[in-house]
Amino acid sequence: MNKTLHNYTFRGSLKLESGKTIRDFNLAYTTIGELNPEKDNAVWIFHAMTANSDPSDWWPGMVGEGKFFNADKHFIICVNMPGSCYGSVNPLSVNPDTGTPYYRNFPFFTPLDMAVAFNQLREYLGINSIYLGIGGSMGGQQLIVWATRQPDLFRYIVPIATNAFHSPWGKAFNASQRMAIEADPSWQDGNPDAGMAGMKVARSVALISYRHYEIYGKTQHDADKALENTKSESYQKYQGEKLAKRFNALSYYMLTKSMDSHHLGRGVFEAEEMLERIVSKCLVIGISSDLLYPVCEQEFLAKHIPGSQLAIIDSFYGHDGFLLEDEKLNALLIPFLSR
Repeated sequence: MNKTLHNYTFRGSLKLESGKTIRDFNLAYTTIGELNPEKDNAVWIFHAMTANSDPSDWWPGMVGEGKFFNADKHFIICVNMPGSCYGSVNPLSVNPDTGTPYYRNFPFFTPLDMAVAFNQLREYLGINSIYLGIGGSMGGQQLIVWATRQPDLFRYIVPIATNAFHSPWGKAFNASQRMAIEADPSWQDGNPDAGMAGMKVARSVALISYRHYEIYGKTQHDADKALENTKSESYQKYQGEKLAKRFNALSYYMLTKSMDSHHLGRGVFEAEEMLERIVSKCLVIGISSDLLYPVCEQEFLAKHIPGSQLAIIDSFYGHDGFLLEDEKLNALLIPFLSR
């Protein structure tokens, strides 16, 4: 499949939206396929909060040999977002100014900060234009903000289950998750494992927002009418343990702050005005049962992006439907990209 993991160093200083500055930091990214001589076959995939830079790993129904996105047609690139523990600069990285890890002093990136960093990588790779940008959830936030800041860069964009600014509802879920991590006594420790027990609880909270009433009814129903140790309880604990085996609480904590900070209207313009800058052909996709990024948020995007299309996938998987409804996504992407 010609898949390669790379490491790129952002040279110089980047002033973040928070007012803090970070310099000479790294970005981990995966490429699949080759950039053609015309340099017009790049597909930039943006991953969700706890995923990595290899979309064939977390989106196997969409990326890989014989799949919709494949090395025969596309030069696929996905960058691990700053703050994540999967290779890019994150709280465990060494602060070049102090010589010690950032830990809780990590200067979190907003989605706009991430787009600025990605753009330097794009220039380094010699990609003059991007055929398609696609991403869901927090990845969709990065795509949307980048497309508003460089309207001519993307030929097509497909934001999925995402928004123009993070809602009070979404921020409340993230705040509750951070409170769970902060309640872990180890959170105050200056070491890589700080807050891990709290993150397990945080993941349990998050999972409720990712799923839907109907999918729990189908998969966690207690046929034996149990008094204790219900399937739902076991499932929530399992998901917390599962994430703790592959992720870090410091990264989790900072990435929820990154998600909360998303707002296209920060500054002198309103979000509507920023969306109206987009000239890419746009297909906005929502998930009917999404509790975290409800359909009204995709309707807002489609209303203000000129000439955009809106499609709603009927799914009982909730927010996670964008990772699981491969056939329905294919059915939407094929006609959209062949217009």
